[in-house]
Amino acid sequence: MPRKPTIAVLGGGQLGRMFIENALRYGVTINVLDPDANAPCARLATRSNQGDLQDVATVVAFAADADVVGIEIEHVSVDALERLQQQGKTVIPDPGVLRTIQDKGLQKDFYLEHGIPTARFALIDGPERIADHADLLPAFLKARTGGYDGRGVMSINSMADARNAFSGPCVLEERIDITLELAVLVVRSATGTQITYDPVEMVFDPKLNLVDHLRAPARIPGPLAQKARDLAGRVAQAFGAPGLYAVELFLTTSGELLVNETAPRAHNSGHHTIEACASSQFDQLLRLYMGWPLGDATLRGRAAMVNLVGTHGSGTPDVRGLEDVLHLPGTFVHMYGKQQTRTGRKMGHVTVVADTDAALDQAIAVTKVHCKVVPGEAEGVKKAGEVIGDKM
Repeated sequence: MPRKPTIAVLGGGQLGRMFIENALRYGVTINVLDPDANAPCARLATRSNQGDLQDVATVVAFAADADVVGIEIEHVSVDALERLQQQGKTVIPDPGVLRTIQDKGLQKDFYLEHGIPTARFALIDGPERIADHADLLPAFLKARTGGYDGRGVMSINSMADARNAFSGPCVLEERIDITLELAVLVVRSATGTQITYDPVEMVFDPKLNLVDHLRAPARIPGPLAQKARDLAGRVAQAFGAPGLYAVELFLTTSGELLVNETAPRAHNSGHHTIEACASSQFDQLLRLYMGWPLGDATLRGRAAMVNLVGTHGSGTPDVRGLEDVLHLPGTFVHMYGKQQTRTGRKMGHVTVVADTDAALDQAIAVTKVHCKVVPGEAEGVKKAGEVIGDKM
């Protein structure tokens, strides 16, 4: 029997953990590199190494015995991936694709070059250049590199806001009046075959600027859903390399679909696929790495996913209210195994599969009200009648 390929994954967070949970069914060797020795993947990986994902020598040495190299976070050394690809290893996503996506400015230019609709924007070197593009206001200012989970983004409503804008190369993007934010996952094989999941609608937490919950399929007309699938497919086709592409879309109030951004990896908008589809986004990714046939992405009924984020500060995580959620039919809890919680940090999620929108509504509401991740009492969780803080 031929030796199964060894897969090296850069990043040991929850995306890697869910990928490994699926891969364990196949007995595949998966090694993980992460700066945190206690990252969520550490206990599940065949081998877990601690190291800097941006250091070329560290990444190349880590993946020396691997056949396939993948990522679970974009902030890794592209130079190292290029070197590993030159050594003959399969690298997904392609380093060229990742280099484009890592830079929001290059990504926006890519959409223009390929005729992919996106919001109007300008590339600027710093806040002092906002005045040159006042016609775009109100707008969002996005750092070209380094942003993640809502960080590196701020609103610029008027020139007065420009005085407090962060510095450095940015994208100034016109704010669009939208009806919904959608996401579509596209899987592209090495032969160019593409499989597209049903669009999902995402509801964002306005304070944390990350996904609060999502519903699948999106509650939009069938022809519009097909347009969303087609547009996401065009994005993956334009990149032209094998991979998993999570394409985020705006549905404007005028009914237009615009591409917001693309992630070349497993994505928060696809977590529901673990229970709601025969082949989840993580299963598809493994199939890509192994060169296996792509799986069935058909959605089996309705589904919802609610993110569980930390509240009430930092400390050892304590999950409250699971009993209130688990008694509901079709609910599945995923905790990510993170050793520390903090306000706004993704600590897990709850997926619901149901036959009706009413059942989804109920499960979403119950989860949001009852299920919380808070710091344990040793780290200062408020008990009845107590006030957290140094002073009363």
